[in-house]
Amino acid sequence: MIESFWATLKKELIYQCHFKTRAEARADIFEYIEVYYNRERLHSSLLYLTPYGFELNLQNHVDHTLIMVAA
Repeated sequence: MIESFWATLKKELIYQCHFKTRAEARADIFEYIEVYYNRERLHSSLLYLTPYGFELNLQNHVDHTLIMVAA
């Protein structure tokens, strides 16, 4: 799974940009991962949800299950 992430990062960001400094590269990579990859990009392995959306759905399901068990 991580190999797929690295390939995607390189294809969608690294090979498309020319970074002037390491700091610029770090900032762009951080933004790509935290803003785009985790919150906007749909992932087929997560039922075409974002990782953030998948986590929210999972948490809501766990909360709902706990409520049903407690009742």
